[in-house]
Amino acid sequence: MFIRGGEEKREFTNSSPDDRERTDLALPPDTAESFAREVDENLRRDRARDAAKRYGGLIVGAVVLFLAAVGGYLYWQNHQVKQSESATEELAGVLDDLAAGKAAAAAPRFDSLRTSDSAGVRATAGFSRAALALQQGDRKRASTIFTELAADQEIAKPYRDLALVRGTALDFDTVGPDAVIARLESLAAPGQPFFGSAGELVGMALIAKGQRNAAAQLFARIAGDATVPETLRSRAVQVAGTLGVDASAALPISNVAVDQ
Repeated sequence: MFIRGGEEKREFTNSSPDDRERTDLALPPDTAESFAREVDENLRRDRARDAAKRYGGLIVGAVVLFLAAVGGYLYWQNHQVKQSESATEELAGVLDDLAAGKAAAAAPRFDSLRTSDSAGVRATAGFSRAALALQQGDRKRASTIFTELAADQEIAKPYRDLALVRGTALDFDTVGPDAVIARLESLAAPGQPFFGSAGELVGMALIAKGQRNAAAQLFARIAGDATVPETLRSRAVQVAGTLGVDASAALPISNVAVDQ
């Protein structure tokens, strides 16, 4: 102990050498954590650099292919829209010509539009061309068009079913009753959109096969279905009556009075 400037100051010299060595060698906790983080970051950078060298070309190629695919799809979609718009305008023009009595000029234009990429345009052009063929007395051509429409899976099912019914009606006398039933049996059931028309054709085919009772029951169901057009229901009552089944009660009272 010694005194300087009137102040007392103590100096202790009793610390051991080992204590002083541990104090000199130990790192503060913050310094150790910083060092570990730095090592970890350097390791991640090295791994990322190695991966970039090894797979960089593949990644760039994949990105380029993806962008090319997206660009190609967008171009194709835009092209399809433009083609559909053009075909729709062409179809409207042909229908205008047909309404103006220019049937001869309309026929080849309808045939061209039947190959359109638009299912809606194909369907409209097909039904219009078939109607034109029937107007000109060409039942075979109309039947062929209806068959093609019925087989086109891109066209909405109601239009395919309608084409099947119309085509079968044209072919009724040539394909035989078994073929008619095979084509339309699934449509000749209550709840189907074309139950009346398909059922009538199947009923006539059953009569041709000699199955009069089955035909009578089918015509009775047609007569009793309120969703079927009244003209078909009235005709079904008459046919069922000739087969020994009275289905007149299924009709509205006003229609029964007229039929009687």
